Amino acid sequence: MLHLKDLDWTWDVDQAWRPSGGAPIQTLPPPTLPRVESPKPAPASWSWSSTWQSVAASLSPGLLSGVRLGTWLRVLQENRLEIDPPYWARAFLVTLGAMAQTGLSWLEDHYFSQAVQRAKILPPLFILGLPRSGTTHLHNLLSRDKRFAYPTMFEVLFPNTFLLTEPILAGIVDRLIGHRRPMDNVRFGAAEPQEDEWAMPSLIGRSCLLACAFPRNRDLHDRYLTLRELGEEERRAWQTALLQFVRKLSYKHSKPLVLKSPGHTGRIRYLLELFPDARFVLIRRNPYTIFQSAWHTLKVTGAEATYQAIPASSCPETILRSYRLLFEAYFEDRSLIPPGRLHEVSFEDLEADPMGEMRRLYDQLNLPTFDDFVPHLRDYLQSLRGYTKNCHKPLESDVKQRVASEWSRLFDEWGYSRGDSQAG
Repeated sequence: MLHLKDLDWTWDVDQAWRPSGGAPIQTLPPPTLPRVESPKPAPASWSWSSTWQSVAASLSPGLLSGVRLGTWLRVLQENRLEIDPPYWARAFLVTLGAMAQTGLSWLEDHYFSQAVQRAKILPPLFILGLPRSGTTHLHNLLSRDKRFAYPTMFEVLFPNTFLLTEPILAGIVDRLIGHRRPMDNVRFGAAEPQEDEWAMPSLIGRSCLLACAFPRNRDLHDRYLTLRELGEEERRAWQTALLQFVRKLSYKHSKPLVLKSPGHTGRIRYLLELFPDARFVLIRRNPYTIFQSAWHTLKVTGAEATYQAIPASSCPETILRSYRLLFEAYFEDRSLIPPGRLHEVSFEDLEADPMGEMRRLYDQLNLPTFDDFVPHLRDYLQSLRGYTKNCHKPLESDVKQRVASEWSRLFDEWGYSRGDSQAG
């Protein structure tokens, strides 16, 4: 077992990790999947606000907002400097920002590193689940319990400098990113809960999320989805970066953290090596709905973080393959979690009875007294009234059959019907 004391690490000139390359993975040629079309959105009316947000999105450095220069140069090298012309301006802005982030990270390390290293990490609660299964909804619910803390959007975008820069930059970032997610209209903001996975591109330039930024080099970045195909040094570097980020958050908040990243669904064994007392909650959802929502999300948000054109025909194959890797790893490793530290909840049950399902979650995982949380949870649920979920186009029969076949274990393990009429 890997212990915290074994995770020795060193910084390079800009405090960026430089792990050795892992062994290449063997990939099978993807089968052909019929094209799935999502409904075209209605044209939006012009306004200064919408135009400014559109320009900001096209130039936004996104996942690499807080990257340091050495890490950014290595990311460019590993992706063969292949940046398509429409994204040259984005890459230029990342380069300028990386220069500033490098200096600021040295300054932050000077003032805070010793205090951060002394910070106590309380056992975290990890939210697991496939992307688009309701992990964000559950994260938002748990984050309303003030006895917990969580990574914010600002903290994951600027993981190297947030202790130093948040008082100055958080308000500016909040205005730039808008306040609703484009794919589902969920609240979005610099202070809102966000996935800790978003910190990894800026911390070490290693993350499965970079497959969206550099899709032509997907095989390199997809190795970080479950970490199983990494070399030992690469995996230890990733674990150390996550541990350091969690320690930094623990220093700032001094509370147990609620951490949500769909990739963690396939990393249970490696998370337990770092946090043996952690608790886990998995949220499941109808597999057809997950596929519909994931396909819609890639079409709506793909250009907001990329540096290369994303072929539309590759998206369904990516969803089928990557999600299968995640849930197969989860089913294999969930038995490693000690009794009483894993709870599974369905999105459908949580949506129908949020108060009852949250109480059951708290009881099953022996979390702090639920009754103390009830008033805050009730207020948040009241604020969601009037929210309308996306209505997706039904799946074509051949696509639906493909999902049922490739994700058959999801239907079997979680008891969903392959003939669900809601998915077409």
